[in-house]
Amino acid sequence: MKTTTDNPVETARMQEAKQVIDRVLDALWMERGISDNTLAAYRSDLADFAVWLDRKETSLQQAQDADLRLYLASLDRSSMRTLSRRLSSMRQFFGYLVREGQMKHDPSARIESPRLGRPLPKSLTEEEVEALLEAPDAGTPLGLRDRCMLEVLYATGLRVSELVNLTLTQINQRQGLVRVIGKGNKERLVPLGQEALDWLQKYLQDARPVLAKNHAIDSLFPTRRGGRMTRQAFWHLIKRHARRAGLDKPLSPHVLRHAFATHLLNHGADLRVVQMLLGHSDISTTQIYTHVARERLKNLHAEHHPRG
Repeated sequence: MKTTTDNPVETARMQEAKQVIDRVLDALWMERGISDNTLAAYRSDLADFAVWLDRKETSLQQAQDADLRLYLASLDRSSMRTLSRRLSSMRQFFGYLVREGQMKHDPSARIESPRLGRPLPKSLTEEEVEALLEAPDAGTPLGLRDRCMLEVLYATGLRVSELVNLTLTQINQRQGLVRVIGKGNKERLVPLGQEALDWLQKYLQDARPVLAKNHAIDSLFPTRRGGRMTRQAFWHLIKRHARRAGLDKPLSPHVLRHAFATHLLNHGADLRVVQMLLGHSDISTTQIYTHVARERLKNLHAEHHPRG
């Protein structure tokens, strides 16, 4: 391994560092069954730190807290996720050496991991949702089925698996409710809304009998052959309609679930209500959508306020 382009000769300290890294990673692989990809990442991170230390004329086993802090600070252009991964590599490496009595002090022990923050879910604007909903040709049985599926998905925020597995008995048209069997076999009632209910009634009258034909299937949204639709089939379906709607952003069925939650909050819905509708067991899972709504408010303020 070359430490720098100016010094093509590998130092004895670097040769020793490579040997120690290999020995520790082999032991960690035996102990914990770490994957090859993770081992490769650890090896790369540790080798990079060893090169940095070698330039300071010190070694991995002589590293101090201050060395590790300075090294991480030198990676100022790296993402928080990269810094967190590098620190994790150091913790595994130094933790092993301390456990084995080969080092007295773990220089990574007192260094806090970077706060990663949860990535904001991708969503659609209300105008983009309208374009997507209008993309299917509702004049054909398949197009009417697709329009109905999109309307129900946006109106209820169902998971894709919940949508494609819906049966006729889960729909209560009189009350305008859908009974959903979610994760952990938990049941919840979700209102459809008048628009989705209107499309559902039209679909059940004009399209589903054509698609179901003579098949004794209870699936609400059968395929053209009368079978049950898969999650993958619906994913391809929604991508096709997104292209037709002129939406050039990456789109998945889950994006409509995000749009459902975001738009509800943008219009003043209570977070607990959104949690119940989405079927989240923990409110913290739903709270990510408050960040989405907050980002929209910030953008609106910046766009329209005279001093934004």
